[in-house]
Amino acid sequence: MMTGFNTEILHNDKTYHIQTQDKGPPYNYIETIIYRSGRVLTTRRTSYNAYLSQGDKEAIISRLVKEQHEQICQQVKQGRFEHL
Repeated sequence: MMTGFNTEILHNDKTYHIQTQDKGPPYNYIETIIYRSGRVLTTRRTSYNAYLSQGDKEAIISRLVKEQHEQICQQVKQGRFEHL
């Protein structure tokens, strides 16, 4: 299980904290939580069970964690979570 990513983004004078991590076995999913003012706005969980039989699991999971974190950060910058 790899660690994860934590990023703070300022959008329209509001600070969002994005935390993404691999939950590891037995869960086998990546979890991203978006916080604003210490409050959880939303959570995204993505299973990676379909990838477990493909090559280097650690490298694949690491790439998936990074991709999910970057996607969510981009969505925060675009204002997709302002309504929460």
